[in-house]
Amino acid sequence: MTTLLIVLSMIVLFAVVLVGMSVRVLREYERAVVFRLGRLITSKGPGLVVLIPAVDRMERVSLRTVTLKIPVQEVITRDNVPAKVTAVTYFRVVDADRAIVEVEDFLAATSQIAQTTLRSILGKAELDALLSERERLNEDLQKVIDQQTEPWGVKVTTVEIKDVEIPANMQRAIARQAEAERERRAKIINAEAEFQASTKLADAAEVISRNPTTLQLRYLQTLHEIGNENSSTIVFPLPLDLVRPFLESRGRAADSGEAAPRTPAMIVPPHRDGRVNGSRTLARRHSLR
Repeated sequence: MTTLLIVLSMIVLFAVVLVGMSVRVLREYERAVVFRLGRLITSKGPGLVVLIPAVDRMERVSLRTVTLKIPVQEVITRDNVPAKVTAVTYFRVVDADRAIVEVEDFLAATSQIAQTTLRSILGKAELDALLSERERLNEDLQKVIDQQTEPWGVKVTTVEIKDVEIPANMQRAIARQAEAERERRAKIINAEAEFQASTKLADAAEVISRNPTTLQLRYLQTLHEIGNENSSTIVFPLPLDLVRPFLESRGRAADSGEAAPRTPAMIVPPHRDGRVNGSRTLARRHSLR
């Protein structure tokens, strides 16, 4: 009786071990690549997968997107500038059977392909393109890497250049170039502003020329604006229209032999202390000859 119990216990234990060896549970993002006596059969999963003990061998493959960081790569650009570039690749397995059968380690193989392609593609680009056209370079890298990994059942979805490190002397040269470019733009903008201002002044002059009184009103407005400021000296432009009658009368008097009228007095501005120098005249009259 005791011997029978021991035998039954051993049979039950053996059955439990066989069930444990033959039953697998796969998650939603996992697939099972099953080899039966060395031959590939249809992949299974997710859920419960039953295997034949000692006959079937299973390889578990994840279908989730893998983030692969590409190590720092030393690249020499097309214009012979050394640079250190780091990037990241996003890929996922779309065919679990080929990912196991066609390549020994699809993760390592994808990493090596990404490194060599990164050096090859960036070596054909100039430094300016490497710094300013990353989106285009990312697309080129993604297409090339995806074409090479497609036979393995691996789909490369995105390749992003993370960082580009260039020598310090090249950074200073780029800074000088950017500064010169900004100065050029500033000069162009200043020239355009001068051109627009001159155009507006020409339009204003045309409007003022239709009515000379407008110019006098503008002078008075300017004097009013200067008077509101704390200034001891006023520079007032004398319009020629005010002097023209005296010039004309001077010419008529010279022709007739009469005494010519004098020009208006030019007021001398006072000193800063508000006093007027007594040794100097308050007004100086100049006669036009």
